[in-house]
Amino acid sequence: MDFSIVWEHLFLVFMSVLFSLIIGLPLGVLAYLKAPIRKIILWIVEVLQTIPALALLGLIMIVFGAGKLTVIIGLVLYSLLPIVHNTYIGLQGVDSGIKEAGKGMGLTQMDRLISIEIPLAFPMIFTGIRIATITTIGAAIFATSVGGGGLGSVIYRGIRTQNMDLILFGTLALMIMAIFFDILMTWVNKHLEKQV
Repeated sequence: MDFSIVWEHLFLVFMSVLFSLIIGLPLGVLAYLKAPIRKIILWIVEVLQTIPALALLGLIMIVFGAGKLTVIIGLVLYSLLPIVHNTYIGLQGVDSGIKEAGKGMGLTQMDRLISIEIPLAFPMIFTGIRIATITTIGAAIFATSVGGGGLGSVIYRGIRTQNMDLILFGTLALMIMAIFFDILMTWVNKHLEKQV
């Protein structure tokens, strides 16, 4: 078996989650700070999540063509909901007394956000990152349909040639990957919750 395909899959997942964080965290903070655009932000990320991953990749492929870029863009859009939503919910859930204490100390809104609210909300934010990561591991199997590679190509080849070894290899690799990251990130999340 060619294990380089596993690293290719992990690369797609890593890049997608990285860009989801770069986009999703600021959107979640914006939804928290700016009430007038909150519903719009949350609505957009919810709508994106309802589009089937394969259909979303197909639409993006029309613009960007087949390849890894299309896959990463699609997975980024698909992974935004848990990150944006949990960032907003986490910040919203910080005790109002703590927020008021920060105001009383003369901290600006941005100071309170960076030094008090984000650290306290981070366990909830990290839960969103964990959900996005696990979701992306599974959704990345559709990468093969738009020329992006990954473990989906192994499973698809196995189905096409009725090769049970390939199907099992791809499926088990996905399961091990998802379980490993779920256990690791759950452990990190519990550790973070103890720190707060």
